[in-house]
Order: sequence, then C-alpha cells, then structure tokens
Amino acid sequence: MSYEKVEKTFRMVGLKGEGTFADFGTEVPKLAGQLLEKLHEVNAVTGPEIALYEPKRDENHLKGIYYVGITVEEPLTDLPEEMTYLELKEDYATTKGDVHHVGDLHSHLVKWIDEKGYQRKADAYIVETYRPTEDDGEEVVVYLPLQP
Repeated sequence: MSYEKVEKTFRMVGLKGEGTFADFGTEVPKLAGQLLEKLHEVNAVTGPEIALYEPKRDENHLKGIYYVGITVEEPLTDLPEEMTYLELKEDYATTKGDVHHVGDLHSHLVKWIDEKGYQRKADAYIVETYRPTEDDGEEVVVYLPLQP
C-alpha cells in the first residue's frame, strides 16, 4: 500500500444520514441506494461516489452523522429536494485499495499517520471515494483529515 499527505477540496451533493456507528455498515449502503434513485435530479457534471463520516471521538460516542453523495465539479445552489451541497478543504492522509479491505486500509493509514508524526483532525469528516474497477470490483480511496 502507498500513503501520502495531500491538500484536497471535495464538492459533493448528497443525502444526510444519522445513526449508530455500529450500524453504519448497513445504513450507509441503504442511503446510497436511495441516492442512486435521485441522481437524475442533479443538474451538474458529476464524478465518483463519495461518503463522509463523522469521526468517532471515543467509546462513549455511539451515534454519528454521515453523508452519501456524488462529487461535482462546481458549487451548486439549485439542489434537488432533500439533498445537501457540501464543500470540504483539508489536509489529508490518503491511501487506496479494494473496497472489501476498507477496514485494513483505515488501520494501516492510521499507523502511517502515527509513524510520520502527523496529528489527525478530530472535528473534520473522514472521506471515502469509490470507483468501479475493470474487473467489476470497486476501489475505495480513504482520506483521513490531518491538522495543518
């Protein structure tokens, strides 16, 4: 796996969800399915699918916010009903790999951050982008926000 530090801006249109962190594995894909049904309403050039996750602060932090969406090239003001536009600009540590190994990607990236002496930014969303691969799989790019 390769890792790097990047400054990145994400623009996205999507749906907001909230639930227990333990249920994100089932709730996030369900909300993504609802998003796919509404994508035809977005009047913009779109890119890869994206998900934003509120970071878990500690073991007592049981519920969190997440967004599922699609990246867009330009800021949007005319949004479909129930959709939200968000723009994030942060320094991130990043890595990519097969979506089935997303947990390992996160773990290894956190270890790399510690080894490099970077500090995670606890009040910024974790970002994941998703792209299909040629072998009918899916690649995920993980972005963990860093202190400047």
